[in-house]
Amino acid sequence: MRLFTLLILCFGLAVGAATAEPSQWSRAWPDTDFSRTAVADWSEIMSGGPGKDGIPAIDTPSFIAVSDETRLSPREAVLSVTIGNTSRAYPIRYLMWHEIVNDTIEGQPVAVTFCPLCNSAMVFDRRVDGDVLSFGVSGLLRHSDMVMYDRQTESWWQQAIGEGIVGHHTGTELTPLVGLMQGWDQFKAEHPNGEVMDEPNLPRRYGQNPYVNYDSSRRPFLFNGEMPPHNVPPLLRVVRVGDRAWPMDRLAKLGSVTEAGVTITWAKGQASALDTNSLGQGREVGSIRVTDDTGQDVPHDVLFAFAFHAFYPTGTWMLD
Repeated sequence: MRLFTLLILCFGLAVGAATAEPSQWSRAWPDTDFSRTAVADWSEIMSGGPGKDGIPAIDTPSFIAVSDETRLSPREAVLSVTIGNTSRAYPIRYLMWHEIVNDTIEGQPVAVTFCPLCNSAMVFDRRVDGDVLSFGVSGLLRHSDMVMYDRQTESWWQQAIGEGIVGHHTGTELTPLVGLMQGWDQFKAEHPNGEVMDEPNLPRRYGQNPYVNYDSSRRPFLFNGEMPPHNVPPLLRVVRVGDRAWPMDRLAKLGSVTEAGVTITWAKGQASALDTNSLGQGREVGSIRVTDDTGQDVPHDVLFAFAFHAFYPTGTWMLD
């Protein structure tokens, strides 16, 4: 049975958990400071099914040369990060099952994250107030987005916005880094001497999509919030830069736009990881690059429209 089906079976449990007060969560999280929180409505917090660390983050990733990788399909999605002279690709086939990779690139601690239910792929600097944090998967969701936690203080963090929402680090914002969702062949072409994360030694169906046809659904899963305005389909991908969102279908039609101080370009070559059973065979969604007026890459996210509206309710929709 597919994981997505199991999540549906857990929906009743999740809805019940949605009414929980902090006192109920505190029994499972005795080291979290619940006196500090940015969560005003605790019904927004849901169980996603697996408990704390039930989805295991990767803490000691290993890498191989691009030229040695033979498992990835040409259009299969990877999240790529370049720091200094090092470029690394983190295949979504692994992030789909682990959601967080704690890594260090040229001495810089990074958290590479992916939330399948929101399609949100964000990379953060793990340094906060002079400390280096390591992150795990809480098993909780808010607005269908993964709630991460740090192992040092057990504070909760909202993945899509990189902000502490419960505990010692409430209100603290992680520094976002540039991460590009690309097709595997696109990464190889740009970084022939790059590195790619090797397959973890864990029993998972890597390369298979546990959420078959999810991004063709009419409504998001485990989400009780408002749908996006302007008749924007809730599971349409949008490119978020700051508090602005550009619909992916508009960008695919135009190829490139220069608006609000950034240039966004769309290029064919990436398969949806949330479509068919095989991650590399999904329908074409294209890859995005965002640059400023100097040509430098800008941190951004490619997430579903419902998630943008949930976390940026007063954000600007760049529809035309």
